Amino acid sequence: MSTIVSSGNKGKGVRSDCFVSVEITQNGGVEIILESKVNVMFGNAIKRLTNEILAFFEISNAKITIEDTGALPFVMAARIEAAIKQLVKTEKDFLLPFLPQNNYHTAKDRNRFSRLYLPGNNPSLMINAGIHKPNGIILDLEDAVACDKKYEASFLVRNALRNLDFYGAERMVRINQVPKGLNDLYFIIPHNVNLVLIPKCESADQIHKVNSRIDEIKTKHNITGNVWLMPIVESASGVIKSYQIATSAKNIVAMAIGLEDYTSDLGTKRTSEGIESLFARSQVVNACRAAEIQPIDSVYSDVADMEGLKKNVLQSKALGFDGMGCIHPRQIKVIHENFTPTPDEIEKAKKIVIAFDEATDRGLGVVSLGTKMIDPPIVKRAVRTIEIAVKTGKLNENWKEKQNAC
Repeated sequence: MSTIVSSGNKGKGVRSDCFVSVEITQNGGVEIILESKVNVMFGNAIKRLTNEILAFFEISNAKITIEDTGALPFVMAARIEAAIKQLVKTEKDFLLPFLPQNNYHTAKDRNRFSRLYLPGNNPSLMINAGIHKPNGIILDLEDAVACDKKYEASFLVRNALRNLDFYGAERMVRINQVPKGLNDLYFIIPHNVNLVLIPKCESADQIHKVNSRIDEIKTKHNITGNVWLMPIVESASGVIKSYQIATSAKNIVAMAIGLEDYTSDLGTKRTSEGIESLFARSQVVNACRAAEIQPIDSVYSDVADMEGLKKNVLQSKALGFDGMGCIHPRQIKVIHENFTPTPDEIEKAKKIVIAFDEATDRGLGVVSLGTKMIDPPIVKRAVRTIEIAVKTGKLNENWKEKQNAC
């Protein structure tokens, strides 16, 4: 008796996806049954792609049913391959050409004000995510994917890394919790992922295991360039060990806190005031600053409350965070506007830097601005404010020359 396997999504509300059923037969060649609203325009192209994939895996006898709801080729290819690999043992991967605009790396000190979470098994939310200009796009293989869908989601995320236009956003993937997440790395490291998020991180050993697997994959595929890491601490144990985690590897560029799981671990409820998480958030910020990496705050879960989000961002910024996660594109603008320096902060920073430079040129050991003394940490903070203002276009990089000209 033959086995029928499936992959993908169908039903009311499903868009930009397809549901594929595959049955390997003994004879009769390839039979493709296609149900699609765009059959007239794209039916032949869909069947060509299907035949190409079947031929690639050397399958000459099969019955395949495709229920299409507007899937792009990379989505359909992922669904078909995921189904086939449940029936056929093979190490071959069917890969569509890599989009040239996705061939970029990101800097360690890149601004990471916002990172947009997208479910790794929902292509409709991925397709236009980049046009909202988040600093990072996270294709999530962990909590946003049902357990029985994680295998097929791996193929979709892999293909998205190759064939989805990220519009310059940092290309991120949240893997599953280690050790299960180590297998996710095979699907993402060869395809120019910029940053890997490691959820529920509680020890440096988990980081070492991830890096060991990354090095193994990079060696096998002759990959150069950095793959950055962002561990997420989500438990009391993780918070207490946050400095150990933050300093465990040179490719860690940021560390985030996940407050939903953290408050659950405490046995308390997350509130808008955030008193229950104040210690944990401060601990993470201090660990990151000591390790010289970026502290990243948790998501704000009420996507309709923009005023509440603004208050949360300002509180987050006051605690010392450099950014936070978001779960809806409408949150990005509020996060960016409130994490970037205000005009008053920029003006104050300019005055501090100018006063420091003038005092240094005159050989003075003491720097003052008005009646206040300026010490090195204040200057360092002012320089950082100006760097962010320049990166975000709020200040011209030649501001000092223009200031002197005036």
